[in-house]
Amino acid sequence: MVDHLAVLDHVSFSYDGDPVLDDVSLAIEPGEYLALVGPNGSGKSTLLRILLGLLAPAAGRVSLFGADPSRHHERHRLGYVPQRPALAQGIAATVDDIVAAGRITRTGWRRRPRAEDRDAVDTALAAVALTELRHARVSQLSGGQQQRTFIARALAGEPDLLVLDEPVAGVDVESQRAFRDTLRHLVRGRGGSVLLVSHELSVVAEDLDRVVVLKRSVRFDGPPRALAEADVHLGIHPNDLPLWLEGIT
Repeated sequence: MVDHLAVLDHVSFSYDGDPVLDDVSLAIEPGEYLALVGPNGSGKSTLLRILLGLLAPAAGRVSLFGADPSRHHERHRLGYVPQRPALAQGIAATVDDIVAAGRITRTGWRRRPRAEDRDAVDTALAAVALTELRHARVSQLSGGQQQRTFIARALAGEPDLLVLDEPVAGVDVESQRAFRDTLRHLVRGRGGSVLLVSHELSVVAEDLDRVVVLKRSVRFDGPPRALAEADVHLGIHPNDLPLWLEGIT
């Protein structure tokens, strides 16, 4: 029997009586690479907030690493990068400082960094093509470079489950390719799992195990090849996938 990393079981949620999620069931298994897609307003952000314990479902059951998401204590097992990470004004931290902070959930504040911590930070920086900017102040970077910094911070923690919300928005093509290779290594090499929420799947289309299409309820949950058989090609995003998604009724 598979021990699921995360489970949403018949979850529903409404804002002021307006249904956003309706009887949604979803499970993430170890070593799985899953993409969550859907048109704007489909409930993707709400689903993420419920999974992370930031919202409580109106109905249904949610578990993260076998516990209530709002109460689980294994923070090192989860890596999360929001769509627009907040950066405090005037922060003097360097890219290296921010990425190294990603190790704290695993090591704690008091333990001095070890060789494996430095290696994890180096690997994470290389994964998003920021090695040459590691000593730059984050406040002086472009928006895309800041986003890559926060992705690297999550990767440095070597999580069992990495949750990414629109991670490649504003990221150049070369960095997207490095990012793709890192996620492939996380899943195939380390046995970690990835939940990717994105409108842009062309970079990772060939690596995905499952695609879940959400519009208040789950409209599709299966391998990418099943979508390809229906003439939906994840690798031709600009002209294909958005039109198909927006046409879901």
